[in-house]
Amino acid sequence: MYFENTNLENLTADQELIVSIMKQNGLECDGGWDYERMTFDKRFDTREGRYYLRVFAYAKSGDVGAHDAILTLMKPVLGKYYYPHGVEYGDDEVFPAHLVKKCEDILKKVKLDLEAFKIQA
Repeated sequence: MYFENTNLENLTADQELIVSIMKQNGLECDGGWDYERMTFDKRFDTREGRYYLRVFAYAKSGDVGAHDAILTLMKPVLGKYYYPHGVEYGDDEVFPAHLVKKCEDILKKVKLDLEAFKIQA
């Protein structure tokens, strides 16, 4: 499930700033990177299953491995985890309303934190 109208898509900022703000909001990038991309995840274990809120980013310039990239955020997504296949984002997935609301709140907080640094699309 892609989140629409978060105003996060296409925001561009320094890698270290984005990493810091994401971490403050519970989104971690533990190994989810290569030299051109980063994936920030927050895991949710609910009675309905395991879900991941993901925010993808790509390097507009610089090198993620060298920690000197300028990152551009992409559309956030919520996916359900299925063992052993991984995370599914399909339109046929059912996401609990309480979880969707919690994810929307997290994404709003990320946006506010970025705006505090005058980061805009």
